[in-house]
Amino acid sequence: MFPLAPAIAAGAALGISDVLAKIVLRSGVDVLSMLSFRSVVGLAFVATWLHFGPKPYADARVRWISMGIGIMFAGLVFCLFKAIEAIDVPTAILSYFTYPLLTGLTASLAGLEPLRWKGALCALAAFSGLALMIGAHPAGLVFAGVAYAIGAASCRTGVLLVTRACLIGADARLTTWWSMISSTALFIAVSLAKQDWNMPQTSVGWGCLLALSLATTVAILFIFVSTVRIGPFRTALIMHLEPLTAMIMSAIFLGELITPIQGAGSAIMLAALVAFQLWR
Repeated sequence: MFPLAPAIAAGAALGISDVLAKIVLRSGVDVLSMLSFRSVVGLAFVATWLHFGPKPYADARVRWISMGIGIMFAGLVFCLFKAIEAIDVPTAILSYFTYPLLTGLTASLAGLEPLRWKGALCALAAFSGLALMIGAHPAGLVFAGVAYAIGAASCRTGVLLVTRACLIGADARLTTWWSMISSTALFIAVSLAKQDWNMPQTSVGWGCLLALSLATTVAILFIFVSTVRIGPFRTALIMHLEPLTAMIMSAIFLGELITPIQGAGSAIMLAALVAFQLWR
């Protein structure tokens, strides 16, 4: 289990951060203010990490591509947290986790990799499980939330495909650093233009905002360590702990319980996602 520990910690940390984000948003913070604060904390964390570690090098091409990826990443996290703001956490995260399917299907259409019949069946099963969960929503689902989550998944697909096509062999620490610079600059620029900062109104909100910022930045570190230790494929599989953790934590701390039909749809989707990544 020791080699798998960083990936397990990363998946759990991201699931916890999803629930913390919901608590922060309920405390009076808007998505843009939360992301600006979180990004500054994350940038400081990565800067410290690079300062004390080996000094990596990236040429101008890698830097510019990484900053472009950072713009897509900004769209990803904005759409994801808007989805969490609009609907319950389990539905938002599971809708977002369509990104492995979208990545595989897009890569197949672009000729980057073949899509075998087993992978196609898994994709169909996963979308069916998601449809079952959405259709059984007892509270009148806000479809804008699902649209935001699918938007986040589409941005994640773009990030993965551009990274695969243009940044093979690049140091992940530097690509993370340059992408975070551009995404943080974008969030702060938009916040300054709007001149609308909404910070938490309670001590609990402040504590959750700090915990959220630390959890997501620590997850970045663990994902990098895991990718080096066990490879990107096995790391991606273990990342399915994020929706599972989010479902459990949201039930405990947010009271967002799911019905048996929703639970069945979630189980079908998660099983199909794992099988899709194994077989495609």
